[in-house]
Amino acid sequence: ILNYDIMARFRRRTCIILLLFILFICSIMMALKTLRPDRAGFGDPFGLGLLPELQQRTVLLDSKQNSLNRIQGDTVTRVSNLHSIAVNTMKASMPPVNKLEEELSSPNYNFHIFYYSWFGNPQFDGKYIHWNHPLLPHWDPKIANNYPKGRHNPPEDIGSNFYPELGSYSSKDPSVIEAHMKQMRSASTGVIVLSWYPPGMADENGEPTDDLVPIILDYAHKYNLKVTFHIEPYKDRDDRSMYHNVKYIIDKYGGHPAFYRHKTSTGRFLPMFYVYDSYVTIPEIWANLLTVSGSQTIRNTPYDALFIALLVEERHKHDIHRSGFDGMYTYFATNGFSYGSSHHNWASLKAFCDSNNLMFIPSVGPGYIDTSIRPWNNHNTRNRVNGKYYETAFSAALLVRPEIISITSFNEWHEGTQIEKAVPKRTGQVVYLDYKPHKPNVYLELTQKWSEKYRKEQEQWLM
Repeated sequence: ILNYDIMARFRRRTCIILLLFILFICSIMMALKTLRPDRAGFGDPFGLGLLPELQQRTVLLDSKQNSLNRIQGDTVTRVSNLHSIAVNTMKASMPPVNKLEEELSSPNYNFHIFYYSWFGNPQFDGKYIHWNHPLLPHWDPKIANNYPKGRHNPPEDIGSNFYPELGSYSSKDPSVIEAHMKQMRSASTGVIVLSWYPPGMADENGEPTDDLVPIILDYAHKYNLKVTFHIEPYKDRDDRSMYHNVKYIIDKYGGHPAFYRHKTSTGRFLPMFYVYDSYVTIPEIWANLLTVSGSQTIRNTPYDALFIALLVEERHKHDIHRSGFDGMYTYFATNGFSYGSSHHNWASLKAFCDSNNLMFIPSVGPGYIDTSIRPWNNHNTRNRVNGKYYETAFSAALLVRPEIISITSFNEWHEGTQIEKAVPKRTGQVVYLDYKPHKPNVYLELTQKWSEKYRKEQEQWLM
C-alpha cells in the first residue's frame, strides 16, 4: 500500500511539472510570434549568415516581395525594407550608403585606363565614325597587293575583330557614356585617360571630340571616377603648342571635381598628362617646355603638371630623362612587340626610373588583334587565352611594384585591346571573336580582381 501511495504521488508531481513545462513553451512561442513581422513566411531561418546559398535565395525572395509591396503602398514597402536589412546582418551593422556606391567596387586611383571617345553613328552624328574604319595598306606595295582594300560597312561590318555589347554606338550618346562609366567603375579602375586632340582637330579617321569633355567629366564624377588626358600627336605639336594646350585644358577643365590631380612625393597635387608618340619630337624641344631653364618652361607656373612619355625603344629612356619628362609608360598591349611592351624589360626600366626620379607606369592589356584594319599584321596578334594573357600581364606589372598601372584599353576596338563588354556575333560576312566561355563582363571582373590584389600588395610594399 505504501509503495502504491508513493508511486501515485510521483505520477501527480510528474504530470504537474510536464504541464507547467508545456505552458512555459507555449508562452515563449506566443512571445516570439509577437516579435515577427506580420508578412514573415513560414520557416524564415535564423543564422542565415552560416548558409550563404540559403541567404542568397532569401534575399531574392525579399526582392520579389518588395516589388509586390511597392504596388500595395509605401508603408508596407518600408516594413519590407526593414526586414531585408534585419535578415542581412552584415548590412544591418553598416550605416546607410548611396545605392550606387553600395553596388560597385571602390575606385582605385592607381589604375588608369585608356579611353576613346571617337566613335559615331547616324543617330547621333549623322554618319558612322571609326566603326567604318578603312583597311590600312601595308607600306610595301608588293605585300599590300595581297590583301583586301576598302572600308568597313557598319552596323554589321565594323572595324574590329570583336563586337561591342552596345553595338556600333556613338560616343556622344549620354546612355553610352554612362554605361561606360559604370563598367569602368565596376572594374575598380579610378582614372580615365581620355584620348585628346585640341579643339577643331582629330585623328585622320575621326572628327573633333573636345566638346565631349564636359559631359564625360560630369558622368565620371557621378561614378566617383577621375579624368586625365592622353595627348595625341596632333599636327605641329611642339613646345609652344603644348604649353598653349595644357593651359587650355587646365583653365577650362581644371576646376571640375572629376579632373585628376596626382599627389606627388613632395605633397603637391598636380595634373597628369600622358603624351602619346612623344619620341617623335626631339628631346631639345621637350626640354624647352619641361625643364626649369627651358625657354618655354611650364615648370613652377600655375600650369605645371606631371608629363608621362611613351617609351618604345630602350634608348628612349635616356631621351625621356633628358627631355624633362616626369615618367614613362609603355602603352602597347603586345608583349614582345616593343622593348617597352616586353614584360621581361619592366624590371630594368623600373630600376632606371627609380635612379632618375621618374615614374614607371607599365601598361597591361587583355590581348591584341588588329587584322580587321591591318589584315597583314597577324604576326602581332596576342591571343587572350580566356583571360590568362591579361592576368600574366598584371602579374608581371605587380612584380616591379609600380606606383600606377595603366590599362590598354577600355575601348580601343580597332586593336582588340578592349575590356568593354563584347558579345558573340555572326553576319553573312564576318564571324566576330568573343569572350566565351566567359560572360561579356569577364575582363571587367578580372580587372577588379587585380585591382584588389594590387591594393593588398601595395599595403605590404609600404610597410
